[in-house]
Amino acid sequence: MVVAFVDDHRDRFGVEPICRVLSEHGVPIAPSGYYAHKRRPVSKRALSDAYVWEQIEAVQADKTKGRGVAGYRKMWHLLKRDGVAAPRCQVERLMRTHGMQGVVRGKRFSTTKSDPSAPRPEDLVQRDFTAARPNQLWIVDFTYVPTWSGMGFTAFVTDVYSRRIVGWRTHHRMPTELPLDALEMALWVRERAGHDPRGVVHHSDAGTQYTAIRYADRLAEAGALASIGTVGDSYDNAMAESVIGLYKAECVSLSSFLCK
Repeated sequence: MVVAFVDDHRDRFGVEPICRVLSEHGVPIAPSGYYAHKRRPVSKRALSDAYVWEQIEAVQADKTKGRGVAGYRKMWHLLKRDGVAAPRCQVERLMRTHGMQGVVRGKRFSTTKSDPSAPRPEDLVQRDFTAARPNQLWIVDFTYVPTWSGMGFTAFVTDVYSRRIVGWRTHHRMPTELPLDALEMALWVRERAGHDPRGVVHHSDAGTQYTAIRYADRLAEAGALASIGTVGDSYDNAMAESVIGLYKAECVSLSSFLCK
């Protein structure tokens, strides 16, 4: 980027004055470094990227191949079919860099919608997803899985100590009752087993379902300590994501069985 800037203005100001001004403003570049970069041969990666990107553009524009809708996975297979030996990671990187994206079928869903005006408990977990005993830490979340009859939303409550899903609920929508019913099941399962869930840390994201007044009142009634993690933190919900993966795998297996 800096070299391109110098190239655009060198005829008007000269290389040395441009490098001096850039260095004074926090962009250190020496004239010798600029000339060395210009004399440096093009790398093999740059040559490969240029060739592969040219092929990607051609395939995407072809009405019999990419048709302007191919994503990186389909594009990778189309290139292999044409004899272009490019790794999938390179195809994905080039398409992402140039802003080329395939068409996604179906409706996109967002399971976490926060309410800035709702009161939010502090984070009592601080990414420490460990527990020394049952009913010490529960993590809750919900996800969605496409089915033949529509989208299925499932909320679940997981005991971190055993990683057991102690409560779950499936619905075709995402109302507050969805995670609330999963919480009710978890409380019922633990009480029936003779456990006292009072004092358990209940950790969730900042979704509106978990910050709703009814949900907070039920937690207080059960003696649970509400905890909400940071927003948009990919590490905060690591344990829940592992459970989501297992849940989706089970759903895919079940769907395959039902379709036979």
